[in-house]
Amino acid sequence: MKRILFAVLLLVTVCPLMAEAQSAAPQPRKKRVAILDFDYATVRTNSAAVFGTDIDVGKGIVDLLVKGLVTDGTYSVIERAALDKILAEQNFSNSDRANPASAAKIGKLLGVDAIIVGGITQFGNETQNTNIGGAGGGFGGFGLGGFGRRNSKAIVTLDARIVDIDTGEILGVADGKGESKRESTSLTGGGGSWRGFGAGGVNFGASDFQQTIIGEAVKAAVDQLSTGLIANAPKLQARVITVEGLVAAVAGDQIVLNVGAKTGLKLGNQMNVARVTSEIKDPATGQVIRRLTTPVGIIEIVDVDDISAVAKAVSGTDFKVGDAVKTTTQ
Repeated sequence: MKRILFAVLLLVTVCPLMAEAQSAAPQPRKKRVAILDFDYATVRTNSAAVFGTDIDVGKGIVDLLVKGLVTDGTYSVIERAALDKILAEQNFSNSDRANPASAAKIGKLLGVDAIIVGGITQFGNETQNTNIGGAGGGFGGFGLGGFGRRNSKAIVTLDARIVDIDTGEILGVADGKGESKRESTSLTGGGGSWRGFGAGGVNFGASDFQQTIIGEAVKAAVDQLSTGLIANAPKLQARVITVEGLVAAVAGDQIVLNVGAKTGLKLGNQMNVARVTSEIKDPATGQVIRRLTTPVGIIEIVDVDDISAVAKAVSGTDFKVGDAVKTTTQ
């Protein structure tokens, strides 16, 4: 009886501790992705006929897709501002939107695990869009609010590819198709009090746009595409980035480094600091083949820009200019 009571007491004591330990275990981070504006060259004539002017529907589609993926939470999606900055610096043109090689280069600069590229293959009226490879058949000059026919049907088709940024390999594909049909209305009518667009773009996430026939088709296509991309998440590997640099300055409790966000550093990263005590040279060539170091301490990044970072000491003292810093971060 005493043994039974002891066993029960042991379970009551140990099980909560095990559960607490499991809950405290670090969780794997989300896979980081960036999404380039979708290529819409194939449907440019058709989309211009729908809206009455040339609208970057590829940007509108991606804005809606980003919103869906962020809401789901499977991926960590890079903000458009950071993406646009890199694109501007690299002179990345619209013609490169669907190019996996260009996408991989951009992905490395952003420090993401993968980059998503895609295109719009159908946008507008089903009959007119069936031959998307043609010259883009005119829609009879209907323009904004056109296609006023008794049975108006909108159809939108999308495809996307998840690109490995190290190899340019396509890790996964997804597609989405949306349709909407109404009677006695146009593709840009049928529901809300949509007033059109501004500054060359359409807010595809606006509730009044999503109540139009074309808006319903867009949302259905993006929702389906989003589901496919989420299903591909296990195919991505979280990249491990090793960042190495030097202490550039020490000012009070601030330790300035000569490496920054472009190398993959982020706020909160911790780095080991070591001091070179001797260099071993190849007796035949005189080249340094190894540097022996002693640990100085650990620092944590508190501020970072593209080419530098500021850290504070977590442990250790007497940090000096020239000390080597290194971290392995995800």
